[in-house]
Amino acid sequence: MWMALAVVRSLSSGRRLCTPQDLEDFEQELIDQYLLAAVGDETIRQDRMVIFEFARFLGRPLWTAHAEDADRFLRDQRKARGLARSTVYKKSLALAQLFDFLIARYQGDVHALTGHVLVQPIDEFNRPVNRDYGQARVPPSDDDVDLLFTGWRTVVPRPRKYLPAARDYLAASLWRRVGLRITETTMLDVRDWRPDLGELGKLHVRYGKGSRGRGHKTRLVPASNGADALLTWWLTDVRHQFGDDWADPDAPLLPSERRDRDTGRCRRAGVNSLRSGFTGAVAKHLPAWSGRLSPHGMRHYCASSLYARGVDLKAVQELLGHEWLSTTTRYVHVHDDHIEHAWAVANDRIAARLIDREG
Repeated sequence: MWMALAVVRSLSSGRRLCTPQDLEDFEQELIDQYLLAAVGDETIRQDRMVIFEFARFLGRPLWTAHAEDADRFLRDQRKARGLARSTVYKKSLALAQLFDFLIARYQGDVHALTGHVLVQPIDEFNRPVNRDYGQARVPPSDDDVDLLFTGWRTVVPRPRKYLPAARDYLAASLWRRVGLRITETTMLDVRDWRPDLGELGKLHVRYGKGSRGRGHKTRLVPASNGADALLTWWLTDVRHQFGDDWADPDAPLLPSERRDRDTGRCRRAGVNSLRSGFTGAVAKHLPAWSGRLSPHGMRHYCASSLYARGVDLKAVQELLGHEWLSTTTRYVHVHDDHIEHAWAVANDRIAARLIDREG
């Protein structure tokens, strides 16, 4: 995802780099200009950490980096440190974006002050392959998902901590039924549930995933597929037990048990808490999928199950908040007999029309 860049000033006028401290300060200023130009992007903190990690690994000024240095860094991340392929992929994108920025904005300044020509160290040969390319996230079957949620539902009232257990169940149900992302779920406020909209009510997703640095993408998600009943249960029977902020429209829809020190109100449940609750439920009630089924996998299940039940692909796209229909097609995984069944249904319609004409 690309960041929106702001106008920054030239760094070369009226200065010379005479000491190691001058070089270090200049490098820091280049990084600062990059970070300032990307103000407002939620990934900026992670990008900053990656940049400084690469600088420490390099052991010399960033403007001296070449593809061979990136080769060593990425190999160390994957092989020596054992990081996930997806993590290394994200780090390579962060570095590629930094050097794209420096080359576009400060190539002349860097050359004038250091004598070095900036190059892009992340190229087509060392850039890790997109972690999603060619990997189908086939979700579990309807029977498996029913088994998971039936078992989970029966034990929700039993745990010592009933409230977080009920919250985690609701969150996973929203992933299953209307395909929300986990981050979208955590950012919902009480006011985002609009039972007055449409036949079933709608969730106002204000922190949807934007594309190419365009910021958050909002959408209204119909509370279909039983989500309306779950939300009614949550707000009627459970939410008020977390605290007296249940009637505050700006309070989190899915709160944490922890309180804010200043206000005394409930904090917002975090991504890790919801993911941990889901992981534990899968391990207990659907052990065959333990370690394989993620919250995002439930989003794939939602798309696949709706499509298999006859929901139009365009409608699935709008529900999931995808900009491109091609993205939605990668979320839809049909059963082995789905094509054969569609072919049989089409042939039955043709045969029926033929009989009508001949009759």
